[in-house]
Amino acid sequence: MAFFVYLCHRKITYYYSKPNVKMKKLLLSAMLFAASTGLVNAQTVQKQIVEEGGTGPFKSEVVGDASCPGFTVYRPQNLQQVVAQKGALPVIVYANGACFNNNVEMRLLLSEVASYGYVAAAIGPYDEADVMAQWRGVLKSAYPATKAEVVMANGEKIQPLTPEEIKAQQEEQAKMMAQATKKAKKTAKQPAAPQFSTYPKMLLEVLDWLTEQNAAAGSEYYHCLDLQRVAAMGQSCGGAQVLAIAYDPRIRTCVMLNTGIGDMEMMGATKECLKNLHTPMFYMIGGPADIAYANAQKDYERIADDIPVVMLNSKDGHSGTYYEAHGGNYAKAVVKWLDWQLKGQVGQSALFLDDEYLKLKFPEWQGVRKNF
Repeated sequence: MAFFVYLCHRKITYYYSKPNVKMKKLLLSAMLFAASTGLVNAQTVQKQIVEEGGTGPFKSEVVGDASCPGFTVYRPQNLQQVVAQKGALPVIVYANGACFNNNVEMRLLLSEVASYGYVAAAIGPYDEADVMAQWRGVLKSAYPATKAEVVMANGEKIQPLTPEEIKAQQEEQAKMMAQATKKAKKTAKQPAAPQFSTYPKMLLEVLDWLTEQNAAAGSEYYHCLDLQRVAAMGQSCGGAQVLAIAYDPRIRTCVMLNTGIGDMEMMGATKECLKNLHTPMFYMIGGPADIAYANAQKDYERIADDIPVVMLNSKDGHSGTYYEAHGGNYAKAVVKWLDWQLKGQVGQSALFLDDEYLKLKFPEWQGVRKNF
């Protein structure tokens, strides 16, 4: 957009020196319009389908958009047709574990959720990396002690690292740290931020983009989004990013996956952010084996008495079930929560409000709730 305005400016300067007043006015109008709107319509340039588009009624797709290159969109295929049938769709903004600038690890879950009639915008550019390769590395280095074996969506069984592999990994990490330290000493400048660096406000920035696209005639998202029904969702460090922006009045609910702030400070979020909550909260935690477990318990206790909150705990540890087919049971729980909170499907609330139902459907899970 800046480049377009610059070209307009150069052309206008040229025509100001000519008698062609009509052309001058036309170009000036174009420049002023471009500068005032700052908008480029959505333009899908890349897409893929994951796990045949999910198990929901609206097969999903993963989209890279030229006008929003720092994010990936998960949405139903044939979006306009789905909206014509069901009306404008609720929106999710998502922040990644480790606050990475890459959402591939959550691709199975996000694709599955989108297949139930949601448009999710996740931090991180479009990437066709192998989901299973991503999860293989995660699971090998953080094998969940609560599971006898780990089986990924492609049927591959993952085994924990051997003592020899652990030693080699530690040596490689030490080598990389030494190299980074040596490089930093050679320059007086501050080392550049790593590529995966992200920040909480990105969630609001992509929500702004979706809002603009929803209002722009000619956009792929024109009148397709229900911006009165918005969820902020994050996993691990991404949950801290959600807490940091949860004050925004556009957010209708927050989904906190394997995350908790406790007494930490992360990504600008602290326990003080809990005072800014104004929407129902859902914590999906991996039980005592989850590194976020203790902090999540503190968050639950500290959340004010006027904020409805549910916490479910499984035995899956910090990695949840995101590597299982269609995101596993964590995806099922997320869909039920969003259907209840954003679509008003009260029947989906049983998982969160009925202990007998929870025991029936997920016998190894435990749940608590307050302020309902």
